[in-house]
Amino acid sequence: MENTTGNAVDNEGSYEILQNANGEILIVIKQRHGGPENPRFVYDGGDTALLYRSRESSVFLGGINEEARNPIKVVDEVIVAEIDGEEVAREYVVPVRLVRDLKAVLN
Repeated sequence: MENTTGNAVDNEGSYEILQNANGEILIVIKQRHGGPENPRFVYDGGDTALLYRSRESSVFLGGINEEARNPIKVVDEVIVAEIDGEEVAREYVVPVRLVRDLKAVLN
């Protein structure tokens, strides 16, 4: 993957969004405990998204760069890579679910 299209930084919640020449989206996050179970990427086209990993684990992505928003809205799935230091601990494909208002879904 190449071409960084968005990121935000705070230690545990830091992430990076990358897009390759084929339009595929890679989201890089810090490794979480437990594997994903029926994961979903919930997005409303704004500056926040929710990566639902399992009943016990979700990752809030805030501050999504404007350049990353449209590319995310047009894909059916994203690739998530969880890293531990410099190593990829796990990688998996996650379907994208577009919603009108993420905050309404969370309430």
